[in-house]
Amino acid sequence: MKNRWLIALSAVGIHICIGSVYAWSVLTKPIMEQMGFSLQETTWTFSLAILFLGLSAGFLGTFVEKHGPRVSGLTATTFFGIGMFGTALALYLHNLVLLYICYGVIGGIGLGIGYITPVSTLVKYFPEKRGFATGLAIMGFGFASLVAGPLMQLLTANFGLVTNFLILGCAYVVIMSASSLYLAPPPKQPAKLNTAKVSTTTKVPIVRQYTVGEATRDWKFYALWWVFFTNITCGIGLLAVASPMAQEVVKMSPLAAASMVGVIGLINGFGRIAWSTISDYLGRRNTYVLFFLIEIFAFYALANTTEAFLFQVLVLIIVSCYGGGFSCMPAYLSDLFGTKQLSAIHGRILTAWGMAGIAGPLLLSFIRETTQSYALCLYVFSGLFIISLIIAIILKVKTSRKEKLISNNMMA
Repeated sequence: MKNRWLIALSAVGIHICIGSVYAWSVLTKPIMEQMGFSLQETTWTFSLAILFLGLSAGFLGTFVEKHGPRVSGLTATTFFGIGMFGTALALYLHNLVLLYICYGVIGGIGLGIGYITPVSTLVKYFPEKRGFATGLAIMGFGFASLVAGPLMQLLTANFGLVTNFLILGCAYVVIMSASSLYLAPPPKQPAKLNTAKVSTTTKVPIVRQYTVGEATRDWKFYALWWVFFTNITCGIGLLAVASPMAQEVVKMSPLAAASMVGVIGLINGFGRIAWSTISDYLGRRNTYVLFFLIEIFAFYALANTTEAFLFQVLVLIIVSCYGGGFSCMPAYLSDLFGTKQLSAIHGRILTAWGMAGIAGPLLLSFIRETTQSYALCLYVFSGLFIISLIIAIILKVKTSRKEKLISNNMMA
């Protein structure tokens, strides 16, 4: 039987490679200067990658379930590797369309498959700590920019943009291939997992094992899609303008704002593992209610603060909830729909990420340009979280009743 901690390490290996997409902003200025592309043209590359991440995760989740984590991981490696090498070619040729196709479309497909591949596998290896398990993998995605950002800067400065993508492409293919080859589903009845002691404070929900078709016909799926979409739209919108907003609103220096962005990457990663672990004890329903309570007040306060320290504290609190929303979602899905087709169901939910990756920055930039202020957009975000809080409470109440009924029937 495979060692479940090495399975977790393999999941982190895949996610820390594909998570380098979050370091794209490091390359924005060099690409603009050397290629002659505009800011909007360059930024669309990132938006396309996130869009196709969501779309490929949504439509290829069934492929992951059918062929297993090893084949899926190697497929993700192939797409992501071609995307990286194709990006090098696009930059060499100064071809914007080829850049969109290689990094945005092909690379984005690799991102989507790679993101969902290890998740259901980890949940099955850690049935008593589902939040912790998924948090481990998704933490790697959050931390990736801390590694990739400085590395991209160093490689670009010393070897140029094209060589940067060639070197990183080779490194990612090696790491992702090795990680994928170790991934495997657990045996159907692994002795160690059946005899493992489950904490008295941790409940492993007894749920019907849904197919992806059954899940997507259930109202709970669409409720979770909306709360996921809201959390990402507001979070990614804030992340897109964190540095210029800090400089404009609270008069931070460019260096101080850049340092804050570095800390954001750290909190994004730690928030994923911390919140997902907490959710094993609070329960996913209570955790999401807490997320939205915090974010309602944090976004409202952020719109009214002009003090640099408080501004940074509020941004980091929001970012921790943003990361936690990602890492807790697979475990929440497994609580409601089981683990039978978790990759496919998780993939469908990730279409919200693809939509939010475009909606968040567009909404914020539109309101900012219209009102010449960030405040109104932050109020809008706070209002969106009020709606999500209501939905999260409805989910909590209705699913708690159903779970209690199932439990009573089993005891009868």
